[in-house]
Amino acid sequence: MKRLTAQDFDQELLILFDAYVHGVIDRRGFLAGAQKFAVGGMSVSMLLAALSPNFAQAQQVKPDDPRLRSERVAYPSPDGHGTVNTYLVRPAGASGPLPAILVAHENRGLNPHIEDIARRLALDGFMALAPDALTPLGGYPGDEDKARQLFATLDQAKTREDFVAGAGYLKHRADCSGKLGVVGFCWGGGVAHVLATRLPELDAAVSFYGNHPPVEDAAKVKAPLLIHFAGVDERINAAWPAYEAALKAAGVRYTAHVYAGTQHGFNNDTTPRFDAASAKLAWQRTLAFFQKTLQG
Repeated sequence: MKRLTAQDFDQELLILFDAYVHGVIDRRGFLAGAQKFAVGGMSVSMLLAALSPNFAQAQQVKPDDPRLRSERVAYPSPDGHGTVNTYLVRPAGASGPLPAILVAHENRGLNPHIEDIARRLALDGFMALAPDALTPLGGYPGDEDKARQLFATLDQAKTREDFVAGAGYLKHRADCSGKLGVVGFCWGGGVAHVLATRLPELDAAVSFYGNHPPVEDAAKVKAPLLIHFAGVDERINAAWPAYEAALKAAGVRYTAHVYAGTQHGFNNDTTPRFDAASAKLAWQRTLAFFQKTLQG
């Protein structure tokens, strides 16, 4: 069966889906707006299913890969929700402290795709910690629609503190070398930016199509930044010129890449918005950046 890509869908439908997954419209609104694209035997429910994640199809590293050692750990978050559950992965053969990377998920909690991202990082010699922002609501529920609904009810200020606490927990683990990076996707890309403004001890931050902090916070950034943008993503890209100007004025070290023709979420290989060539390049750049800043 042919794997669907963004080119198989009308751009207006992709924009509608993006609005749905980010809470701008609800499921009913998406189904109503998608009605005109339901042709050729494809119902609106089938369109939604086709655009939604397929975790099994995209898994790159199996959870029981013998090259890795993974565990579920929790850390305290006194200024956040109290306790946060996480997925921690290390190379199985590591004999000493490792540089660490906090993995910030999209607006659905710690789903199988983000766990797979953590395992990919561990295979490249990092200790990866992926917190679950949905911990106070019972954790990722195994259903993307329900996860988005739960996520929208979180106290976002406390949730940001949960990730600040996660960075501190990770950096001060005995098996961490002291080098700390963060990578985030979509909502998590915004978290990566926030941590760069909050943590002077951060060594590197990578944002995939994440919201930017207020321009006045740019001067607080001390870590080098690597920022990936989708080419067709006005919701995120519109705020970049002002934030970039603020980064330049503050002398922040940053590199930004725009991947022409790609959709928001192009790195997520569980959905048709995935762009294989751009995702491969963005990931190569991400690993090279972390190797230089954390392993160099």
